Amino acid sequence: MTSHLQILAVSVMGLLLLKSCDKAPKYKTPPAQTPPAYKEIAPENFKETDNWKFAQPKDGVIRGKWWEMFNDSQLNTLEEQVNISNQTILLADANFRAARAVVKESRSQYFPTVTTSPSIVVSRQPAGLNQSTVSAGRVVTNYSLPFDVSWEPDLWGRVRNTVSASASEAQATAADLENVRLSMQAELAFDYYQLRSLDAQKELLDSTVVAYQQAFDLTRVRFQTGIASDEDVAQAETQLETTQAQATDLGIARAQLEHAIALLTGQPASTFSLSAAPLKAQPPAIPIGLPSQLLERRPDIAASERRVAEANAQIGVTKAAFFPALTLSAAAGFTSSSIASWFTWPARFFSVGPTLAQTLFDKGRRAAATEQARAEYDGTVANYRQTVLTAFEEVEDNLATLRILSRELEQQDAAVKSSERTLSLANDRYKSGIDSYLNVITTQATLLTNQRTAVNLRMQQMTASVELIKALGGGWNASQLPTPKELTSKAPLPAPGSPVGKPSATPEPTEPLKDSSAMRDSNPESPRSGRQRKAWGVSPRIVPGKVNKACGAGGSRLIWINVKLDGYRPLRGLRYILVLNPGAHAPGFTLTSAARTETVLG
Repeated sequence: MTSHLQILAVSVMGLLLLKSCDKAPKYKTPPAQTPPAYKEIAPENFKETDNWKFAQPKDGVIRGKWWEMFNDSQLNTLEEQVNISNQTILLADANFRAARAVVKESRSQYFPTVTTSPSIVVSRQPAGLNQSTVSAGRVVTNYSLPFDVSWEPDLWGRVRNTVSASASEAQATAADLENVRLSMQAELAFDYYQLRSLDAQKELLDSTVVAYQQAFDLTRVRFQTGIASDEDVAQAETQLETTQAQATDLGIARAQLEHAIALLTGQPASTFSLSAAPLKAQPPAIPIGLPSQLLERRPDIAASERRVAEANAQIGVTKAAFFPALTLSAAAGFTSSSIASWFTWPARFFSVGPTLAQTLFDKGRRAAATEQARAEYDGTVANYRQTVLTAFEEVEDNLATLRILSRELEQQDAAVKSSERTLSLANDRYKSGIDSYLNVITTQATLLTNQRTAVNLRMQQMTASVELIKALGGGWNASQLPTPKELTSKAPLPAPGSPVGKPSATPEPTEPLKDSSAMRDSNPESPRSGRQRKAWGVSPRIVPGKVNKACGAGGSRLIWINVKLDGYRPLRGLRYILVLNPGAHAPGFTLTSAARTETVLG
C-alpha cells in the first residue's frame, strides 16, 4: 500500500512540475489607420477666421472636469449632479462591478474546491427478500462526515485564458462606464446650451414685441389722424400678434429641455426648474492634441480594444479543449453506525487519485468552437477599427463645424447690422410718406429672422464645442483603466469619476506610512474632494491615536492619528497625518499619506 502511494505521489508531482502551455495566440493591439494631422485645423483653413481659435498642443490636455472650461457656474453644478445621481451612469457602474466579480469567479478555478456533506441516515432493510444480510429487518443509523477535495491543474492555459478574457471584459466595461459618463455629461451640456439659446430667443422676441407694440400704437395714431390707412394698422397688428405667438411657442421646447435636464441629473421633472438666462457664453479654446493620442483618449476605443483582447483569450480557451483534462481528487472522513465511535480512528476512510479525461469523438464540435472564436475575434478587430475611424470622423466633423460657424457668424452679424440699417431707412421713408407700411413689415421680419439665426448659430457653436470635447474623449485616458491586479484586489477601486489626489508636498514622517490605496472606494456616491464632502454633508470622525511627532513647516503641524471617514472603507490599522493649517480662513484639515493628499474640509 505504501509503495502504491509513493508511486502516486511521484506521478502527481511530475504532472504538477510540467510547464503549462498557453494555447491562445500572442496578443497584439490590432493596427489602425491614424492620420498624421487633423485636416480641419490646417493653417490654410484659418485664413478668414478670427473669432474661433483652437488650443495648441503645448496648452495641455482636456482635464477631467472639462465643463469648467465654459466658466458657467450653473452648468458646473448640474454636471456634478449628473456624476452623482444619473441612473444610466449608476447602471453602467453596476455592470462594471458585476464584470469585476466575474474576474474573481474565474480566478477561483486556480485553486482546489473543498466540500463536505455530513449526514445522519436512518434506514431499514426489508426482511422478506432472499438475501443474506445481517441488517435485514433492522433499523440502522449511519453517521457520515466526508470531506472532498478536487483540483484541476491548468496544464493547457484554459483557466489562465478564462481569467484573461474576464479581466479584459471587466476593463472594457470600465471603459463603457466612462463612455456612458462622458455621453451623459455631454448630453447635459448640449441640452443646457439649447435651453439657454431658447432663453436668448425669448428675450429677443420679447424686446421685438415691445418694439412692434410701439410701432402698432404709432400706426394706429397715424390712422386716427388720417395719415395712415386701415391696411397699415392691420399689417402692424398682424406682425405684433405673430411675434407674440412665436415667443409663446418657445415655451414648449424650453419645458421639454428642462425636463430632459431633470432626467439627466436624476431628479423628478415635477420638482426641477431652471431660471431663464440668455446665452452669452463664448466657445473655449479646446486642446486638440495629436491624432495618435486619440486612441488613448477615447473610452469607446479602449473598450473596443479590450474586447479584442478578450476574443483573443477565448481562442485559447477553445483550443485547450483538444487536450486531456487532469483532475486530482481526494476524499476522507469518518463514517460509523454508532455515534459513540463516529470520530474514532477505526471509523476513518479515505480515497485519493488522479483522473484523466479526454474527448475521443465529438463530430467536429471543438473544431467548430475554435472556428467560431476566431471569427468572433475578427469581428472585434473590425469593430475596433470602425470605432477608430468613427472617432476621427467625429473630431473632423466638429472641427469643420466650429471653423465654418466662426466665419458664418461674422457674416450673420454683418447681416444683422445691415438689416437694422435697412429697417431704420424703411421707417424714415414710411414716416415721410414715400413707402407703404408693407416695406416696414418686410424689413422688420428680415431683421428678426437674421437676429434669431445669429442666436441659433451661437448655440450651434457652443454645442459643437461640447461635441468636439466629447469626440476627443473629455479628458479621459486609457491609463485610468483598472489593471488586472486591481480588478482582483480586495481593496475597493476609486469611485467612478473621482479625481485622484496629488502627492503631498508635506515632509515625510520619521516612520513610513502604509499604502493608502485602500482609501479607494467603488461606491459611485463615495465622496472624494473637499467640495463634494461639503455638498453631501459628510462629516469626518477622528479617533485620536498615539501622537508620534509633531513637526511641520510654515506653521503647519503634522500629527499621527487614526481616522475614520464616512463613505470610505479604509484598510484596518491604516494611519494618516493630520495637517493643521492655523492660517486658513476656515477650519479645515488635510489627510496626507505617502501616496496622496485628501482634503476633508476647508
